[in-house]
Amino acid sequence: MLTVDGATVLFGRVTALDGVDLEVATGEVVAILGPSGCGKSTLLRTVAGLQPLDSGEVRWNGEDLAGLPVHRRDFGLMFQEHALFSHRDVAANVAFGLRMQKMDAAGRIRRVREVLGLVGLAGYQERAIATLSGGEAQRVALARSLAPEPRLLMLDEPLGSLDRPRREELTEELRHLLRRIGVTVLHVTHDHDEAFAVAERVAVMQSGRIARIGAPAEIWRDPRHPDVARFLGHANVVTVGQGGSVPWGRLHVAPGLVVVRADAFRRMEGSPAGADDAVTGTVTDVRFRGDRFETTLRTEPGDVELLIRDPRRAAQGDRLRYAVDRAAVMPVGASDA
Repeated sequence: MLTVDGATVLFGRVTALDGVDLEVATGEVVAILGPSGCGKSTLLRTVAGLQPLDSGEVRWNGEDLAGLPVHRRDFGLMFQEHALFSHRDVAANVAFGLRMQKMDAAGRIRRVREVLGLVGLAGYQERAIATLSGGEAQRVALARSLAPEPRLLMLDEPLGSLDRPRREELTEELRHLLRRIGVTVLHVTHDHDEAFAVAERVAVMQSGRIARIGAPAEIWRDPRHPDVARFLGHANVVTVGQGGSVPWGRLHVAPGLVVVRADAFRRMEGSPAGADDAVTGTVTDVRFRGDRFETTLRTEPGDVELLIRDPRRAAQGDRLRYAVDRAAVMPVGASDA
């Protein structure tokens, strides 16, 4: 098990990590998710031993890793840039860590063949790096990280340099690959779709702290913190006043800051009785998203724009009325993770 306890890193007056606590069980895949500058890559570098702590501890199975150099931690690290050796073929790149381990030639050949097959590049041993596509180069970098059989694999934005279609394809491949291998993984990304697809648990970082941690479905349904909600794409963060008052009318929930998820809305026909927590407004924008329409509704009254996920198409200028599912309205006052 990896344990991070009170990890704090200061860069002058800037606190990059602010007392971060994290546990990762053996064989677990945990994504560290957050915007640029939140501290997620600093946390990864701290675990790797590339960045010293100002206070706190990093332990593996209870052993404090302070002072243990990078090459003796038995951790694999893969960066977004791959850092492949362009003058060497694929086999030589993958075998780099094995040479550092002083594995014999026959063992290196066998292990290189094994991990290339694992990442879907069987037979690529003699290919030149310059002939590879971006996705293939990404897989070679992953194979190189896996070849020494690290006890912890750390991925720093591993798919960040790819275009969206290739990224989505490789996200699925990476998810299946990590499950099959069973290695312990810390996966850093700014893309919540990638984090949700790959990880069993997701730790969302904000300003050097872990603001929310849990299973992907848990943190999506219940982000608990307004910054986490907005980062995950929940646009409808509103203040509920006494008696459930909101700018457009009323929500029958406790007062405070809440997120009204985009899937909370059900289109209504007419104005049925007993729907005093419904919202009425004018459509200002509609975007097709494959299995749904994302509709922006400017409320009447209140003049608030709400993002609504609707299976039915609407047209700009339509005046529509929606019931709000209270089960999809979650409090997001600042709280612990």
